[in-house]
Amino acid sequence: MSTVKTILVIRLSSIGDIILSTPLLRELAVAFPDARIDYCTKALFAGLLAGNPRVHVLHTPVNPPSGSYDLVVDLQNNRRSRRIVRKIRAGKVVRYRKENWKKWLLVRFRMDFTGPYRSVPDRYRDALADFRVPGDTGGCELYPSPEERNYAASLSDSRNLRLAVCFGAMHASKRYPGQKFAGVLSLLFEALPLQAVLLGGPSDAPFAADILQALPEPFRGRVVDLSGRCTLMQTAAVLERCDGVLCNDTGLMHMASAFDKKLFVLFGSSVPAFGFLPYHAPYELFETAGLRCRPCSHIGRDVCPEGHFRCMHDLQEVAVAGKIMEYFSHARS
Repeated sequence: MSTVKTILVIRLSSIGDIILSTPLLRELAVAFPDARIDYCTKALFAGLLAGNPRVHVLHTPVNPPSGSYDLVVDLQNNRRSRRIVRKIRAGKVVRYRKENWKKWLLVRFRMDFTGPYRSVPDRYRDALADFRVPGDTGGCELYPSPEERNYAASLSDSRNLRLAVCFGAMHASKRYPGQKFAGVLSLLFEALPLQAVLLGGPSDAPFAADILQALPEPFRGRVVDLSGRCTLMQTAAVLERCDGVLCNDTGLMHMASAFDKKLFVLFGSSVPAFGFLPYHAPYELFETAGLRCRPCSHIGRDVCPEGHFRCMHDLQEVAVAGKIMEYFSHARS
């Protein structure tokens, strides 16, 4: 282990997967205290790692790493990442085993060979089994800059509790319907001095409009819509200042987990067996158990293949709002 002086970690996408790699960066820094750790990811996501004290140099596929590395940790493990590895001199290369065959059997035949729950960061660590990199009890890490934290502070309202609502997702089968989000918020607004902050990327903005449209007019002034208006790390800084987070299975869920926020997580087509529950962060999971059609995909679908979308529609607004009220009641007492 003492011969490892240079390490390259590769994870090109996406938001959640990159954030879930940060515990491994911390563990590598402990296992190899004298090593330099570089990271290669897409430029779109580089901000997630820009302030990370474990990372020495950030590379992208457009400006790829060069030279030699004693150890390469390929967490992407696809043709793009292998192409990057071939262009450098690598002493030892280890790769994350995605075990997609297990996901395929679970989706296609409801045969679950995943075993006891293991999170993605734990599976990432498996790639380094030969090096005996020790795990720890810490969670994910993000480091907003002072400017990003100042941006979030300028939006804060100390008079009210603040609930972040991460309502988007790349695939529709992972999105709680806008009308149901509005139903949850209406119940909360009736009971609590609460401000809701809608967070998401530019592609999520139309769904924010759906939530606002479904909200009764008197409540709309208690919602701040930041979807499509923040950088990734401005979003992280806003999450850092929130009191709780209501979210789909999305990258922003993992972003919030980096600040140890209480998460209220809505799983539709997602299932815990895939390993993407919040890592070492407090959460309440809402899912419709017992549906034979679930999971219908390991990444999500654009439409419900059964046409009923029960995995999300059966998650009752009263139950979700009740858990959030219970949490805030205890937090304020």
